[in-house]
Amino acid sequence: MKKDITLIVMAAGMGSRFGGLKQIEPIGPNGEVLLDFSVYDAVQAGFTKVVFVIKKQIEKDFKEVVGKRIAKRVKVEYAFQETDKLPEGYTCPEDRTKPWGTAHAILCCKDIVKEPFAVVNADDYYGRNAFKQVADFLNSDTNDYAMVGFRLVNTLTENGHVSRGVCEIENGILKTVTERTKIIDCKYTEDDGETWISLPEDTVVSMNLWGFTPDLFDYIETGFKKFLDEKINVPKSEYYLPSVVSERIEKGEKQVRVLVAEDKWYGVTYKEDKEVVVSAITKMINDGLYEGL
Repeated sequence: MKKDITLIVMAAGMGSRFGGLKQIEPIGPNGEVLLDFSVYDAVQAGFTKVVFVIKKQIEKDFKEVVGKRIAKRVKVEYAFQETDKLPEGYTCPEDRTKPWGTAHAILCCKDIVKEPFAVVNADDYYGRNAFKQVADFLNSDTNDYAMVGFRLVNTLTENGHVSRGVCEIENGILKTVTERTKIIDCKYTEDDGETWISLPEDTVVSMNLWGFTPDLFDYIETGFKKFLDEKINVPKSEYYLPSVVSERIEKGEKQVRVLVAEDKWYGVTYKEDKEVVVSAITKMINDGLYEGL
């Protein structure tokens, strides 16, 4: 029997490089955004609830442009990631404006997610196969975690550099994720372009599509307190989800199975990417992939 499984969508961030709130940037012919297509794929795969992590300041616009439409197809709830949403005993510095990071975004869902769940970015298109793989994993009887990885060559843009988590995998199990913050044409640099190091096109990279059991919340909460003890007064410090996962691996507490999606990933990292994404989505609609959306 299939379980209730939830999709957590991280949508609190403003698109700094894109230059606006790209989560609600129209992509489809009837004003659909990338999220519409991701949620359609997730529901087809078996997800029974969607939780959007947003900021209070975008709540009205987000619900109007995205939330109300998606709520017609699947149960929708909201979690709010605010800088002052901290564990008891901690006070947010007055000058803090930056969110506390992706792990904190997930922690904000603790009170409303009690079932196995997947995590995705709001502004990425992952494809139907990726959601099917993670849904099947979450419906299995396992306490492991999972990551759906993509081939590096399928995640690039012609309009600038990208940041990707490069995965080391052994027998289908994730060993490490190393963040490479400036990748162009399957090459990365760590010295502002003075030297470039090649990566194989089929290198598996993380695009922040994870599958978890609810015990993750306790791990994040414990780690976040330690993080705050050390960095609460560092204005741009962030507590990242991959670092929580890496710590579980290093301590031998969890195995993370790697599920590889061979589809092309799409995202609007830069304004110039939109035309490519619109064209790809339009073709999929014309091919009948999103009937009834």
